[in-house]
Amino acid sequence: MKINNWFFCLFAGLLFSIVSGCHTDNLVDTNERLPERNWSYVKKIKAIAAIKDPAIAYNIRFKLRITADYSYSNIYILMHLTGPDHKKVTRRYEYRLAEKDGRWRGTGSGNLYTYELPLLTDYHFAQTGNYTIEIEQNMRDNPLKEISDAGISVSLK
Repeated sequence: MKINNWFFCLFAGLLFSIVSGCHTDNLVDTNERLPERNWSYVKKIKAIAAIKDPAIAYNIRFKLRITADYSYSNIYILMHLTGPDHKKVTRRYEYRLAEKDGRWRGTGSGNLYTYELPLLTDYHFAQTGNYTIEIEQNMRDNPLKEISDAGISVSLK
């Protein structure tokens, strides 16, 4: 009987480890490939986050993938956050993508460099409901060349 209990505990522990290992804190995780690596003003990256508990803190991040041929060391974007009450808040961000010596700050794989950049950290939404997050590029070039992908992630803090 002791052996059966031992096997049961081992099996239950293993099953719990597998199930808890699959848990993710991401509420939203989008990634959009941009055609011909060009990001135009009219192309907004969009995600909808269904907020059930405004007491929980969230991290909202801007995901970006550029090629080594990207012409700038930075990027400007606009983030629009629209709540269930249809009120829209817009913020402008600048992110440094390269060091002063020209080395890219992102993680590299071949000719691509990937970034996960903070938009709102430890953020509490005002109320429950669906929030729309939109990101648009805000550089002088239209389209902005050598942007491979862009996305948004919303996760529990």
